[in-house]
Amino acid sequence: MKKLPIGLLAGLWLLLAGCDEKAVYKGIDDIEDGTWYIKNTPEFTFEIADTTVTYSIYYNIRNSVSYPYYNLYIRRYLLDGTGKMLESKQDELTLLDPKTGKPYGDGLGDLFDHRISMMKKYRFPRSGKYTIRLRQYMRQNPLPEIYSVGVTVEKDL
Repeated sequence: MKKLPIGLLAGLWLLLAGCDEKAVYKGIDDIEDGTWYIKNTPEFTFEIADTTVTYSIYYNIRNSVSYPYYNLYIRRYLLDGTGKMLESKQDELTLLDPKTGKPYGDGLGDLFDHRISMMKKYRFPRSGKYTIRLRQYMRQNPLPEIYSVGVTVEKDL
């Protein structure tokens, strides 16, 4: 039997260890040139099979330290598989400390990743496809220094 190289085994182990067994869906949309226009509304479509459990949904935001505000207003829309609007809500996400300007989130260099709660213990009404649509809701258009937005859907265990 042929042996696998140590590096390949280590890489496979890291890949498996990095898998989140709670995650049902994770989607990221890169914002071209870090400039988010209001007309740019990323959509994230995912499948829900188990309606007997609740789910937690998170925003995934990547911004630079040069982002000109401490917060980010996002309007989110949750649609079912037929396109029917189930929910529309505006959220304020705090990306930097309002007093010190120190970035929240995990950073490397001048980029910071944020995982911010969108919905907790949400129960989807039926199995099937759902879509979350995001729109930046700031007064500035385009909004600079936002490099990606995304959504993670996790099964509550």
